[in-house]
Amino acid sequence: MADPEKGAPAPAMEEDIDEEDVEDVEDEEGGGERKELVDKLMKDPQVLAALQTKLRRYLGTPSGYISSLPVAVKRRIKALKKLQLQYTDLEAAFYKEVHALEVKYDKMHQALYEKRRHVVTSEYEPNDEECDFPSDDETDDEKNLSKDMEEKAKIDEKDENKIHDFDENTKGIPEFWLTIFKNVDLLAEMVQDYDEPILKHLVDIQLKFHDEPMGFTLEFHFSENEYFTNKVLTKYYEMKCVPDKDDPFGFEGPEIFKCKGCTLDWKKGKNVTVKTIKKKQKHKSRGAVRTITKTLQNDSFFNFFNPPPVPEDPNEEMDEDTQALLTADFEIGHYIRERIIPRAVLFYTGEALDDEDFEEEEGEEGEEGDDEEEEDDPDYDPSKDKAVKGQQPPECKQQ
Repeated sequence: MADPEKGAPAPAMEEDIDEEDVEDVEDEEGGGERKELVDKLMKDPQVLAALQTKLRRYLGTPSGYISSLPVAVKRRIKALKKLQLQYTDLEAAFYKEVHALEVKYDKMHQALYEKRRHVVTSEYEPNDEECDFPSDDETDDEKNLSKDMEEKAKIDEKDENKIHDFDENTKGIPEFWLTIFKNVDLLAEMVQDYDEPILKHLVDIQLKFHDEPMGFTLEFHFSENEYFTNKVLTKYYEMKCVPDKDDPFGFEGPEIFKCKGCTLDWKKGKNVTVKTIKKKQKHKSRGAVRTITKTLQNDSFFNFFNPPPVPEDPNEEMDEDTQALLTADFEIGHYIRERIIPRAVLFYTGEALDDEDFEEEEGEEGEEGDDEEEEDDPDYDPSKDKAVKGQQPPECKQQ
């Protein structure tokens, strides 16, 4: 079989048609005829195949091109790679200092997180000055409503309360973290209906940084409940910030490479992470029937605290399913650390979600060729566009 890198040998017809032949034709024929003939040749699959074969032989793969360079040039490239390696080492040192800075400021953040927890759990009632913050749904027009409109607003408010059964006597902010979980798609996919009554008891999520080894722990604090006896569930993530010796130029900053959950002390009959099924088995010869019970893993958010183990040997290969589970787990842990904990109230109200939607839409609109396709569409009507010439599109809110 021919080597695909070298290309299959071209037919005789292809060997007769190359770049020089095309140039000769251009010299002999007149201007219009030359262009027409060249266009025709360049549309011929056999001609294109011949040209591609020549290019492959000349350039080869990127490594093939490098190997064809003079020894003196290769020597200078090695010098550049050595400089690149020094840059990578400096980059790793930079990220370590960033982590140290995160740890420093986290101590200041903790005081704010503690105040947030006190408000959410009704341990503290904020005063008027602390609640003096402009609300998006309080416009000047609404403040100047007539009495009739005020009455209507009160009726609407009562109807809204039927959704959650909260009233003016409600303490703290009930179901604060459960609401966040349900608002964020990444977490909502993990939460089952039977998880929700348990997550109503989740009163706080705390973040603890670690220096050596670099990493962090997520602490999920629960109030007294009928499901398990644990007060705190933990998830530990270990990170590495050292370029890989086998692939130093693949370094892109700190990365999670290991995680560890905790043991849940479930109360009898309350473990939602397992399900019991009963199967009947019939004996082949005697015909006797027996019932056996099997325990299987059940979909649940609380499987988050029982991740698959990571092999101690970094060179040991993992199966695809385990790798996929760990990749998703690392993504969720990082998201909770970087987004959910610092901006919890904005995920509760949905404002943080709006910002992320804007970012996604901007990415989609920025793709090349989108605008051209619309203009080429015979049914395209520019007057129906939301963003018309001379009219600015809505701005994203900056947090």
